[in-house]
Amino acid sequence: MAYDAGMRGDSYQVQGQQGGLAITSANGAVTRNFRTLVVVNDAVLSALTSNIEGGATKLITITLPAGLVIGGQITAVTVSSGVVIGYDQ
Repeated sequence: MAYDAGMRGDSYQVQGQQGGLAITSANGAVTRNFRTLVVVNDAVLSALTSNIEGGATKLITITLPAGLVIGGQITAVTVSSGVVIGYDQ
């Protein structure tokens, strides 16, 4: 198979090459197109908008452990405690 530079984009995005944002409760509600959320230290989300079925109700108000990676099309997140990095799409 010949090399396709267009294929490289997805791999780079997974690695965070598109940039991202460190999110804490000080950020309030963050509206942005994230591909991945990574929990840096134990964190609690108070709101989540994504294409993850049940995510808006089942992933909020619980303690998410450090190191957890949540992938999907995430368009809004609110962190009530801890630190989460959102990697852009």
